[in-house]
This record gives sequence, structure tokens and C-alpha cells, in this order.
Amino acid sequence: MADAPKPSSSVKLVLLGEAAVGKSSLVLRFVNNDFQENKEPTIGAAFLTQKCNLPTRTIKFEIWDTAGQERFASLAPMYYRNAQAALVVYDLTKPASLNKAKHWVAELQRQASPGIVIALVGNKLDLANDSHADSEGGDADDGADARKVSTEEAKSYADEESLLFFETSAKTGTNVSEVFNAIANAIPETSLKTTRGAGAGAGSRTGAGGDNTRVNLQGARDQGAKDGCAC
Repeated sequence: MADAPKPSSSVKLVLLGEAAVGKSSLVLRFVNNDFQENKEPTIGAAFLTQKCNLPTRTIKFEIWDTAGQERFASLAPMYYRNAQAALVVYDLTKPASLNKAKHWVAELQRQASPGIVIALVGNKLDLANDSHADSEGGDADDGADARKVSTEEAKSYADEESLLFFETSAKTGTNVSEVFNAIANAIPETSLKTTRGAGAGAGSRTGAGGDNTRVNLQGARDQGAKDGCAC
């Protein structure tokens, strides 16, 4: 007798962080297992979906990848409203991006849904020599270690704020799927609603199979943003 299908639940997830920390690249790696060296920047926000299979249920992530430029910051509440999870991303080669990430964490804690699962993610691990596990230290081929934010500093902050914490490389794929799996496992069962093939909701769009669709939203321009880009 065939096994009964696992229940499926949709989870709204938002990515926040400074421009150029690699938010879109993380999503592209998770959704399509791909990396583009010269990724086109995000304007406003982009929407994608991807499924994560857990032992007891399937989580369908409805991912809102927001633009990082300051002029788009006022739009963020529109995307994190009712979100059950958030990835707050910084670039571990740029200390200022961690400060910006802390700002986003504080805003989510004040204004987002109670119980939102937040993961602090230090991206561009491929630029840190310690990621190569080279017993001699720096790799002459890679040049000086570009890391400027220590693992200890970021993890200490994440622990203080009860955040999930990962260091990732969208370029190599290191820890990318692990972040989303950890978030899927951290969502309380009580906050999950079982769906039966229902759509993602008003304003959502999915492609064939419901996975791998990117939608660039132009709403930011309608709210007075000039032509430009953010990622």
C-alpha cells in the first residue's frame, strides 16, 4: 500500500541586508543550484519558491528577495509583513554590512510577526582563507585573507539575540541548503498551515511545478524610486 503523502506547508521567508552582500546569489544557489558571477541587481524585490522536504512534512518556501539599497528600505515592511522566517545577510569582508544586518534584526524584532525565525548569515565565505582548511594559513594563490568579521563576533551576537547563525558561500554552495533546512526545522508546527495544492496567495506567481520562478517587481519605481539597482 502506497505511503500517505506528507502534509505540505507554505512558509513566507524574506531576505534582508545591505546591497551587494549576495542575497540574490544565495537564493539562486538554493532554488536553481546555480551561481552567476555578474548577477543582475534586484530592483524592489524578487519572488521565488522552492520546496524543502522534511521527514514529516514538505515546506514550500515563498521567498521574497529584497533590494539592499537604502532608497528601497522603506518598502521592506511590505515584504516582511506576516513572514514566518527571515534571512538577514551580511558580507563577512565588510564590517559595515554586519552593522546593517543588526539594524534589520532589531527592526524585525520590533515590527515583524511574533515568533519569526531569524537566521543571521555571513556570506562570501569563499573569500576567507580559513574556509579552505589550509594548515599553513593563507593561500598564496588566493592572496590575503579578505575576512573582516570574525566568526566569533557574529556568532556571539546571534547567540545573544537567539538567532540561527551560518557562514555561507553562494559561489561554492557551502552551507546554503543547510541554512534553509535549519529554518524549515525551526518553524514551530503550530504556526504551519497545511495546504493541498493551494496557490501561494494573492499576488504570488509560480512557474511549472511551482518552484524556480523569478519575478522582478517594479513597485519601487511606482513609489518614487528612480532608475537604478540594488542587490
